[in-house]
Amino acid sequence: MAMEYGHGYATGTGHRLPAGLRAPFEARSWREFGYVLLSLPLSVLLFTWTVTMVSLGAGLLVTFLGIPVLAAGLAGCRGFAALERARARALLGLDVPGPEPLRLRKPGAAAWMGAVLKNGASWRNALYALVQFPWAVFSFSTAVTFWTCGWGLLTYPLWFWTFPAYAGQDGIQLYGDAHHSVYLDNPFEISVTALVGLVFTLATPWLVRALTTVDGLLVRGLLGPSLLSARVVELESDRGVVVDTAAADLRRIERDLHDGAQARLVSLAMDLGLAKEKLKEDPQSAARMVEDAHGEVKTALQELRDLARGIHPAVLTDRGLDAALSAVASRCTVPVQVEVDLPSRPAPAIEGIAYFTVSELLQNISKHSRARTASVDVWRAEDRLMLQVIDDGVGGADAAGGSGLAGLAGRLDAVDGVLVVQSPPGGPTKVIAELPWRP
Repeated sequence: MAMEYGHGYATGTGHRLPAGLRAPFEARSWREFGYVLLSLPLSVLLFTWTVTMVSLGAGLLVTFLGIPVLAAGLAGCRGFAALERARARALLGLDVPGPEPLRLRKPGAAAWMGAVLKNGASWRNALYALVQFPWAVFSFSTAVTFWTCGWGLLTYPLWFWTFPAYAGQDGIQLYGDAHHSVYLDNPFEISVTALVGLVFTLATPWLVRALTTVDGLLVRGLLGPSLLSARVVELESDRGVVVDTAAADLRRIERDLHDGAQARLVSLAMDLGLAKEKLKEDPQSAARMVEDAHGEVKTALQELRDLARGIHPAVLTDRGLDAALSAVASRCTVPVQVEVDLPSRPAPAIEGIAYFTVSELLQNISKHSRARTASVDVWRAEDRLMLQVIDDGVGGADAAGGSGLAGLAGRLDAVDGVLVVQSPPGGPTKVIAELPWRP
């Protein structure tokens, strides 16, 4: 079933009624209305607390009491902010992470107060209290007015009889003066009133949704982590990915040396030792052993060349991506067309990542795709290096966690790169990688 998303909630699109007709009865609409209703009393408390404590603390700054009062006021704003994030998560499905925690250089009340006052999130939370209060008044008044009028007018045919029975008039009065009065009392007017109520009822959930969208923007912008702190967290995560990748590469190189060239050289040394011992007794046998050892030397040299190429190929350093990718494509098990259109060479680090990205993608094509042909395109788009690898294989490639593509995506993300995989079952598979031109 197709899904559509809003505020974090997923709703199916396979309903018989269109969205406009079922919106007044959906749980999501009532949750959003409940959010607007709660906003007013909570915003009054938050606004009162913030204005009182900040103004009192600012006024007492001439004494030693000002800083503790101001710090307590901002700490209270942080507590209210946590409540607002929880309310947005529960009623709007809006998951906003909390800001960075306070960093205390040393224990103690003075250090805590200094951390609260210096923390930008504390002041953003106070700003939220000042901005959200007038918006909460407006959204509460608008939502309640439209909601009550809509349902009241829609159900007017069910309760209009109360006017002549208990109010002494024929119905809802539209106009009245000393000489003339207009009441909604005949069947036609009652039906029109119900139709107007239906329009209000159907429109109100979308109006409330628009109001809560603004609330969501306020919560994200003022109660979540700042752009700078989010960037710091992202860079710390990317640094961990880079460190883990480097460690994994070192382990791979060590394993390849130990299991490949090193083991072959040890065997070669033993064979040469045996040939030396037999040189006088059986020269012909010793010559055969030396010949075999010569073949082992060639194999070990080839393995070392392959290992060096895996670390950083000389052709990439000397001749750039065009030649290096052409060399990689020539070793692929399917014909690969390579097209490189670059006005100049990118940064060496980005060039190396681009080379290994294409190399791994072509290895995946050789091992898993069952493709007949493939193509590699490389070009520059403004300040980004673009890579595109396409094959006509069976498709089904998945960049989910645990796969080689997931590791490749993490490696690109560490340098602000992006990996997009389009691989429907049956193919074709298209992988697009985007890297910064300069790191």
